[in-house]
Amino acid sequence: MKARILITAVMALTLCTLAGAQTLSGTKDKKARLERDIKMLERQLSAASAKTDNAATQLNLLHAQTTARRELLNDSERELGSINDSIRICRKQIDDTQARLDTMTRYYGRLVKTSYKNRDSRIWYVYLLASENLAQGLRRYGYLRQLSSRMNAQGRLIKEERDRLETEQNRLDSLRVQARRLRDQRAEDLGKLKREEDKSRELVARLQRDRDKYQKQLAGKRREVEALNREIERLIREEMEGGGKGKGKANAGGKKTKTKIDYVLSDKFAANKGKLPWPADGRVVSHFGRNPHPVYTKLEMPFNNGVGIAVDKDAPVKAVFNGEVKQIVVVPGYNQCVLVQHGEYFTFYCKLGSVTVKAGDKVKTGQVLGHVAQGLEDTQLHFQLWKGKQPQDPETWLR
Repeated sequence: MKARILITAVMALTLCTLAGAQTLSGTKDKKARLERDIKMLERQLSAASAKTDNAATQLNLLHAQTTARRELLNDSERELGSINDSIRICRKQIDDTQARLDTMTRYYGRLVKTSYKNRDSRIWYVYLLASENLAQGLRRYGYLRQLSSRMNAQGRLIKEERDRLETEQNRLDSLRVQARRLRDQRAEDLGKLKREEDKSRELVARLQRDRDKYQKQLAGKRREVEALNREIERLIREEMEGGGKGKGKANAGGKKTKTKIDYVLSDKFAANKGKLPWPADGRVVSHFGRNPHPVYTKLEMPFNNGVGIAVDKDAPVKAVFNGEVKQIVVVPGYNQCVLVQHGEYFTFYCKLGSVTVKAGDKVKTGQVLGHVAQGLEDTQLHFQLWKGKQPQDPETWLR
């Protein structure tokens, strides 16, 4: 009975250990991604500061970095809470098991003491010979053998459980060390966040001082965005209405191909909403829709038909789904752009420095289309997703 209780306790302790390990591993990948994003944004900020005095660009990158930093701090807080919960629960399990072990050890000690006092084999012989009949003598003999066997088994079980408890105690000590390191890291990240927020306030003050200068820069940016929106709308309209035949400029990747909507492919694309892979590894720094300016709040910004993803220099850009390359164009301020059709859906990849496909190519999910150009102010992929002539929010489609 006691053995079963002990085994149950050990199983509970093991489950506690596994649950804690699963909780901790759940945030590991996200933390690694956030740390990569923060380092990448730090590199972009450093490069932007060296190459341009555009405070708006730096402020945008800095906001993305502080957002990622806060997410990292929140995850660290949750991880620390999980570690502390694991320590507390497993400590209680260890204490409960230790109490049971102490009881068993005392009981086992009395058995050993009794056996030692009656270690003279003549006492056992007398006990057996005093049996009233042969059946009783056999039962007494079996009892003595069973007692000896159980004592040995109990001794081995107690030793094994002590070894397990020692192993678990070592694991808990390791968790405590991990918790201390995590607290130290959080303190360091809080310090970095404060410095980043101070830098943001400095940039905001600079933007407010030099309002005329930066509004001229914003006007230039607005014209680029509006030109891109018009060009994409024209390209998609041509493809939807007439396959682009005889309309617009010749593309850089080859002749235009006639569009034929593949509705089977459309259905497959639609079925993967929320599960499409990201076209590049990075951090979203500008979102779909009308993004308000962080300083000039009354200034109307152009509607963003896609997302801007801050990436490392020369980062590969990949197709998010099977499709066909329709056109490759050059748009001022957005470098080379690749239009890929997926039935009635289109994806658009801009700010590429190099392109590895041409018009008419069939592409597969994850196939490299080109590499991102290093911009004067920042290094970003601009990505758009359309259903027919209607732009979609890419973040609702990407996993």
